[in-house]
Amino acid sequence: MILALTLAIVLGTMAGAMLYGQRQARAKTMAEWAVGGRKFGVLIFWFLNAGEIYTTFAVLGISGYAWAYGAPAYLAFCSVSLSATLGYWLMPRIWEAGRKYDLVTQADFFATHYKATWLGVVVGVSGICALVVYVQIQIVALSMIVRLTLGPEVAPLTAALIAAGVMLAFVYVAGLRSAAFAAGVKDVLMVVIMIGLCATVASKVGAGSMLDVYRLAQDTHPGIGSFPGLQPEAGLSTTWLMTAALNVALGNWILPHMFQLCFSAGSKATIRRNAIWQPLYSLSYFFIILMGFGALLAGTQPAGGDTNAVLLQFVSDSYPAWAVGLFAGTACLLALVPGSVLLLTSGSIFSRNVVLPFKPDLTERQTLLISRLSMVAFAGVAVWLTLGGSKSLVEIGLSAYAAVGMLAPGVFLAFTWPRAHAAGVFAGIVAGYCALLLPQAQELWNLILPQWDHGLIAMAVDGAVAVVACLAIPARRAATPAIA
Repeated sequence: MILALTLAIVLGTMAGAMLYGQRQARAKTMAEWAVGGRKFGVLIFWFLNAGEIYTTFAVLGISGYAWAYGAPAYLAFCSVSLSATLGYWLMPRIWEAGRKYDLVTQADFFATHYKATWLGVVVGVSGICALVVYVQIQIVALSMIVRLTLGPEVAPLTAALIAAGVMLAFVYVAGLRSAAFAAGVKDVLMVVIMIGLCATVASKVGAGSMLDVYRLAQDTHPGIGSFPGLQPEAGLSTTWLMTAALNVALGNWILPHMFQLCFSAGSKATIRRNAIWQPLYSLSYFFIILMGFGALLAGTQPAGGDTNAVLLQFVSDSYPAWAVGLFAGTACLLALVPGSVLLLTSGSIFSRNVVLPFKPDLTERQTLLISRLSMVAFAGVAVWLTLGGSKSLVEIGLSAYAAVGMLAPGVFLAFTWPRAHAAGVFAGIVAGYCALLLPQAQELWNLILPQWDHGLIAMAVDGAVAVVACLAIPARRAATPAIA
């Protein structure tokens, strides 16, 4: 029954998504395939944008973080609200620049604004690297669900390949429109299923109500509801919370797929309405953390202590097969929808901003074909990373935010400081990655700024170096105004 229900949800959604995408308009151009023709309305944009909150990072990752660490899972509450606040200011500006200059990718923005094709190549490669790390999250989650439904005897490599294949098939034909349809389906299903699970979790762990689950967790695991949580040695203090939440908020709209998503809206009003209401989605984390605490009270022990599998294991142990099947199928969509958008964005960037500058005579059809074929390669890299990694989904996600955060100063400077230029922005990117990746830098930050999120520190270094370089190095060409 578990396998049948999972397949029914996934295959049904895939069929509906592809039919919807092809009925609306067969994707024949990059703009149609990658940004939906720039005409998504409030509802579709809501499910693609605000619906990004309901991903495997949120549902499986945060619940597992609550099970393992306790209070540090509250990071989810802070980062979503801060991101929406910043998005109200930033997203309409990104949309306006995209509409004015016919931009499709984030790297297009850098290349056009700073009048430097080479900077677009640099940003494109950096963005693809960050996106592949983020795809890894979805492959990890899908692999676990594949093994839950098909049995633990399925090899990790086989599970990962199946996960990648389903994700590629999902987005290959109709592009962003398929993901938009499926985003609505998965959000509605997940809300209904989470309400059902949370309404019954108290009876599964001997509590009188949902709030009583929190009380029992505090009584049986003192310190779980306050910082630094259940594992003080992990360094997840209030300092870590504030710096990590700020880094996620500053980097959220810099993620290439979120940046590109801004181009798909039909108007600025659509974007601002979503930003106003998006923080309401963060309330859902109350229920996700509740399930993590419930799993802890139930004594759930996933194989190998894998925090990513906590919620799947708890539901599998405590609920009937039909409930497990519904949850597994919906959890597949949680990985499938964002994963397909991530691959789509990677393919768009690769064809337009990495290949096209070196072969400018490519036709629109050839560019679209390269985008679709390159997704296979990026999915393969994500599978390879999945097989060699053992981090929690939250840790992988924070790594992706840290990596893409090195592009943030270049975006903010484009909208706030006319003197910023390509050479200065590039100097900042190089300095930022050095501050983020060099072991010596890591040791220095641990010494002088203990428990700070290293991604935020590196972003600050990036911004400071970019400003100094822009002041010290004369601009060869004036930047293109990002906004009329």
